[in-house]
Amino acid sequence: MAGELYVGVVWSEGTYLAVAFGPDGYDHTAVFDGIGDCWTRYEETAARILVGLPIGLVESGDPVRRCDELARSVLGPRSVAVFDPPVREATRKRRYSTANRVHERKSGQRLSEAAFEVSDGIAMCDELLQEVPEAAAVVREAHPELCFRAFADEPLECPRETAGGYAERMRTLAHYDRDAAPTVQRAAADTTGTSVTIADVLDAVVLAYTAHPDEGELRTLPADPPTDATGLPMEMVYRAATPLGGG
Repeated sequence: MAGELYVGVVWSEGTYLAVAFGPDGYDHTAVFDGIGDCWTRYEETAARILVGLPIGLVESGDPVRRCDELARSVLGPRSVAVFDPPVREATRKRRYSTANRVHERKSGQRLSEAAFEVSDGIAMCDELLQEVPEAAAVVREAHPELCFRAFADEPLECPRETAGGYAERMRTLAHYDRDAAPTVQRAAADTTGTSVTIADVLDAVVLAYTAHPDEGELRTLPADPPTDATGLPMEMVYRAATPLGGG
């Protein structure tokens, strides 16, 4: 049925991991080779899709988006997880040296290797939203670390890949929803046969929880997001009872 699913999507190692919630909670998890395949799966059924990739992109000039700046300001030790994305043209370059050259020419700043490592995912998502207006109405940007921060009501301390980070994120989800542990287990089981990590599963799950209507309001950093040259919002979505800094 149209508009019944709320989906969290993360990109990792060239694949898209989607965790979908229905009106009553967890529905399924799926892995896709491309964002186009992901959109085709959910275009008729998703009310909201939150993607853990930058969407509104800078063309030239100052490359620091306000949403990234605000997210870093509230994440404490986990601020290192938020990077400034490449300018739009640089996301289309396959070699770091070329992408960095384009980014420097357009922005006057060096491109971080962390930003380049996800540029393929950014470019594919950007192209989808440019070519399919219907997708742009449903797909929005969210950062898993910001979503965890909003649910925890305080900054997290540990990196997502560590055992401490896993425990910290599971506690956060369990505080938000008492059924979070079996939800994560089901989502992880549904990725059997793929190279998806448990950190990726946790990220997709927190995006799905954020997308799904529940406690707290759906908010953005910044509260009144600007748009990029193509009309896409430069925002990060999160769910909280009260706004985070600047949101």
